[in-house]
Amino acid sequence: MRRVTITLLAVLVFGCARKSAPLKPPVSPPAPSGSYALRMGRLTFQRYCQTCHGESGAGDGFNAFNLDPRPRDLSDPKFQTKKSDADLLDAVRRGGGGVGLTALMPPWGRTLSPREIEQVVRYVRTLRRTGKP
Repeated sequence: MRRVTITLLAVLVFGCARKSAPLKPPVSPPAPSGSYALRMGRLTFQRYCQTCHGESGAGDGFNAFNLDPRPRDLSDPKFQTKKSDADLLDAVRRGGGGVGLTALMPPWGRTLSPREIEQVVRYVRTLRRTGKP
């Protein structure tokens, strides 16, 4: 009986004393270098836009596959060149339906302040892809 108790005690002490592997911190995109406005734009983008447009703005967010048409690839150099900041500000403020596109993109003008919308547009400009995929 005593031998069983000692064995059980040893299993409990040494079996539970093993250290578990350290948890890896979640991976997130690097913070954009630059101004406070750019960092705030990134945070706002992550909260309101990333679900559909994706982490890199490529239109591959979590909800993108449930939408028809799919969200625009904001990192596309042709799109970035073709659209002015005013166009982007208007699209974010009034939504897709407000600028003659799909109504699936909601208008954020009553949710976000004009400053937040400007910060998001500034951040979207940093998403430009370089080179070919």
